[in-house]
Amino acid sequence: MSGVLDLAAREPDELLRYGTAPEQIAELYRGSGRGLVLFVHGGFWRARWDRSHARPLAAALADAGWSVLLLEYRRVGDACGGWPGTFDDVLAAIEALPPLLPAKERPRTVLVGHSAGGHLALWSQAAHPSPHVDAVVSLAGVADLRVAADERLGNGAVAELLGPDGPLDDLDPARLPAPPMPTVLLQGTLDDEVPIAYSRRYCAEHPSAHLVELPDADHYAPIDPRTPAFAALLAVLSSVRVHK
Repeated sequence: MSGVLDLAAREPDELLRYGTAPEQIAELYRGSGRGLVLFVHGGFWRARWDRSHARPLAAALADAGWSVLLLEYRRVGDACGGWPGTFDDVLAAIEALPPLLPAKERPRTVLVGHSAGGHLALWSQAAHPSPHVDAVVSLAGVADLRVAADERLGNGAVAELLGPDGPLDDLDPARLPAPPMPTVLLQGTLDDEVPIAYSRRYCAEHPSAHLVELPDADHYAPIDPRTPAFAALLAVLSSVRVHK
C-alpha cells in the first residue's frame, strides 16, 4: 500500500456522523453534481487500516464531479468491531448518510468498496438492499468469504472478522444472491493480495454481475488516482443511470 500512502490529499469538506461510537463517521468530499459515491475502505477489516489511505481517491473523485462519503466503521481491534459491529455499521451508514445531502448532489448513488470494503459492499446489498443505492462497485473485493477463510487470506483475517459465532454463509457474497441493482467488480490481473479468481468465480455464478479485469494492475491500482484503473472506475460510475 506504500504507493497510495505516499499520496497527499486535501482535507474533507465536512465530517458527518451516523452513530455515537468514535468510528461511526464519514468524511464528505463535495463534487459538482455527478452523483454520490459511498466508499467503504479496505484493510482486511482490521483497525490498523483506517479511511486515511482512501483520501486521495476520494479527493480525485470529487475533482471529477462526484461527491464522496468516505465511511469509517468499527473494525477488528476496535470496541465491538468484527461481527456483528462491522456489518451493523456499514448498514447504518448506508441508510443514515445519503439523506443528509441535498437530492441535487446525489442524482445517482453508487456504493463502492475496496478489498475488505468490496466484500462489505457486495454483502450489504445482497443481504439488505438499500433504496439509497443505485449500483454497487467492488474494487478487488473479497467476493468469496468461505474460500478466503479456507485459504487464510490476510493471515486469517476472515476468522478474526467472524470470531467464533459469525454466520459465515450469511455474510458471504458468494453464497448470497447478487445485489438487485447493477453490480460491477473491477480487479487487477496482477493482484497478489486478493486473488482475482474470487471475482471471476463470483461473476460466473452471478450472471447479473459484470467483471472488469484491469491488465497489469495490482491490488491498490483501483484506489490510486494516478493509474489507468482510476479511469476505468470513472467510466463505470458514469454508466450508472441518473434518476429523473
